[in-house]
Amino acid sequence: MTTPPPQSPNPYAQGQQPYGPPQTPAPYPPQAQQAPYPPQGQAPYPPQGGYPQQPGQPGFPPQGAAPYAPVPPQPRRRFSFKMIRLVVIILIAAGAAIFSYISSQDDANTAKVGDCMHRGSTSDTNPDLEVVKCSDSKAQYVVLAKISGKYSESEADSKCATAAKDFQYSYTESGDGSNFLLCLKDYSK
Repeated sequence: MTTPPPQSPNPYAQGQQPYGPPQTPAPYPPQAQQAPYPPQGQAPYPPQGGYPQQPGQPGFPPQGAAPYAPVPPQPRRRFSFKMIRLVVIILIAAGAAIFSYISSQDDANTAKVGDCMHRGSTSDTNPDLEVVKCSDSKAQYVVLAKISGKYSESEADSKCATAAKDFQYSYTESGDGSNFLLCLKDYSK
């Protein structure tokens, strides 16, 4: 019985091939095996920074790992001087609008029959009438009638004469989307 030649771990060893016909040796004599480069004391290239090697195939990150390092979160922005200035301007404008709205709540256009009025100015063209409580010491006039519409001075007096028999003063206001006439008399406590 013949024994097969021993198998070497290298399938391409001379004279051995796992598949196909056996190879014939080369016509020239074999030379001594030499390393392609002489051994050196250090690696041929210095190690590069990057990903640390992890288990798995060399040179490839394991599955499920991000291809890049995670991006650190952006630092929070602090308020800049421009932002603070803008907020202050908006607050001042809002405060002025609220003050204007509140102060207009006691203007002549909000007056009703029976309300008391105070004259804020000595000007006859712009008396600046304000609604006040009748118990207030500032109360000067009482509203007898309020009539919508735009009237001249002579028309205002005739309208007040028919609407309120004992009126003493007429006040007309036009513009700002509201045209009306107030018929007033002196308020006595």
